[in-house]
Amino acid sequence: MKIVHAVCTDAFAGVERHIAMLAVAQADAGHEVVVIGGHAATMRAVLDRPDIRHVAAASVWDVSRALDRFADAHVFNVHMTSAEVAAALAWRSRAVPVVSTRHFAANRGQSSRLAGVVARWAAGRISAQIAVSRFVAAHIEGPATVVVSGVLEQVEPTPRAGSPARRPRVLVAQRLEPEKRTADAVRCFAASGLGARGWSLEVAGDGQEKRRLERLADELGVSEAVTFLGHRNDIEDLMARSAILLAPRPDEALGLTVLEAMSHGLPVLAARGGGHLETICSAAPELCYPVGGLAEAASLLSDLAGDAARRDTLGKRLRAVQVRDFSVAAQATATEAVYRSVQ
Repeated sequence: MKIVHAVCTDAFAGVERHIAMLAVAQADAGHEVVVIGGHAATMRAVLDRPDIRHVAAASVWDVSRALDRFADAHVFNVHMTSAEVAAALAWRSRAVPVVSTRHFAANRGQSSRLAGVVARWAAGRISAQIAVSRFVAAHIEGPATVVVSGVLEQVEPTPRAGSPARRPRVLVAQRLEPEKRTADAVRCFAASGLGARGWSLEVAGDGQEKRRLERLADELGVSEAVTFLGHRNDIEDLMARSAILLAPRPDEALGLTVLEAMSHGLPVLAARGGGHLETICSAAPELCYPVGGLAEAASLLSDLAGDAARRDTLGKRLRAVQVRDFSVAAQATATEAVYRSVQ
């Protein structure tokens, strides 16, 4: 098949990572793949192969014009509402079926009344929907096929929990926006007392919450143990050298970062809600704390930090579950079945 993915951004976050990994798996399966949108340099670096074409475009109009250059495609796979609008505006390629991947547990066009009207109009162009989790499927309008996201299996052996490669470090890797609840992670770390035991909290990501989070760390007396790394392109390296990942958002759609941590054999402490119920909380329920239960989270974090053997056992279990249930190859196969259904 000739598959065209489209997203109306010039960023590289969870949605763009989803697209890039899926595009590589689809090319591995013998398909011709084009990716429109996403941060150009990062997207090309991640795709990193001559048989996947990348087209730089960020606005709705630019993506729409780019889609019209691929009227011979078998399917457009669009990601997020703005890309749905771009597909609806692409008139010369109107015969190409459109499959929309829903990455968020919310209805379209909620920002304003006009946005709702435009979103509903664009939705008329869509032939099928994919939801990245059961949680998302339950919170969007219309029927959707659940195709859980996958990540690549790590080829290199993952360092054991007590290995020198694993430092006494708790990692948070996400955008620093209010909905991500990074403040919960800072409070949890402070309440655990790990800073006084030689542990550190490293926060990889950037966003509007950064200054507030820095002040919070200072107010809680842990600023010397907390480092804000900003945007990083070496998340996998950070995971390979960390001991625990914190995933505090209670309504995460699924959580690629959690899956990537599982692939590295990295224990994940997560809020018991949203897509986490389908990943970490299903694989290792003892690593999940009640939503809002920061005291329990801090206690779990402290106990886990003090038991390297338990971290190693849990990490091996999580890696096995990721390989079995969350592979990008299986995701590509299930996604292709949706594409075939609209031909």
